[in-house]
Amino acid sequence: MTTARPARSPAELFAAASGGDRTSKARLLSLIERGGEDAREVGRLAAPLAGDAYTIGLTGAPGAGKSTLTSALITHLRQQGEEVAVLAVDPSSPFTGGAILGDRVRMQDHATDPGVYIRSMSSRGHLGGLSAATPQAVRVLEGAGCDVVLVETVGVGQAEVEVASLADTTLVLLAPGMGDAVQAVKAGILEIADVFVVNKADRDGADNTYRDIQGMIGLAERKAGEWRPQVIRAVAVRGEGLDDVVAAIEKHRRWMEEHGELRARRERRAAAEVEAIALGVLRERMGTLRGGAALAALAARVAAGELDPYAAADDLLKGIE
Repeated sequence: MTTARPARSPAELFAAASGGDRTSKARLLSLIERGGEDAREVGRLAAPLAGDAYTIGLTGAPGAGKSTLTSALITHLRQQGEEVAVLAVDPSSPFTGGAILGDRVRMQDHATDPGVYIRSMSSRGHLGGLSAATPQAVRVLEGAGCDVVLVETVGVGQAEVEVASLADTTLVLLAPGMGDAVQAVKAGILEIADVFVVNKADRDGADNTYRDIQGMIGLAERKAGEWRPQVIRAVAVRGEGLDDVVAAIEKHRRWMEEHGELRARRERRAAAEVEAIALGVLRERMGTLRGGAALAALAARVAAGELDPYAAADDLLKGIE
């Protein structure tokens, strides 16, 4: 009869993950996704070690070639000796609530590379194209020694702008013949892209897409010295244009460092992360009250016109304190 191995503590998992143990990294990310006290402990351990990795967000409509470009970027970064992590945020399965894992399937070329860690995370219906746990997951991977973290988001159109709050550099992929130039404006993506990549540039309509985006960038109001988004043509499946994509990322990184924007962007990211955690705690406490008598009594008074909803909300919040 075999004896079950005792569960390792977050500190033990972090020590193993920092040494390159994939299983420990996976376990840490699972704890982050699950939440609770273990997630808090993981966050505490990661905090003093995080902050050195460069985070690149990739977003765009389904079929634009995000996973293909991500795979090509992994190859380039590994040739430079960088340790790379990928968070591929998949749509949630309608049956299990888990990630569909499509992106992992498309990145199998890197599965055996010890310098590459790929994790599919479920969006679980979270708006913005990201999982609610993604910011903490990035922090854990930074703390575990990754040099670059690539975050590929769900192709959900207008909600994908959330990736800009997470990444140091945001790449928006467009493909010819998909109406992406118009959709970019409608979705607000024009404002969040640091680099546009017109992928599948060997197809008909690629030149039109390139010109449309350049024209829209030219029409945007921009202060003197502000970053002007780069527009790059690429055929990711053949590796064409990849050097130009990498050069654009490096150019943006240098510009941010020179103008103090990298630090400012990371501080905004931290503020959003703290706010999200605080709101999560508030929701949990609200959930406790939702099943109790306090909310029901307040709701009855609002419905009867005896109390306005703002005053009722104030009373409810007093009960949470």
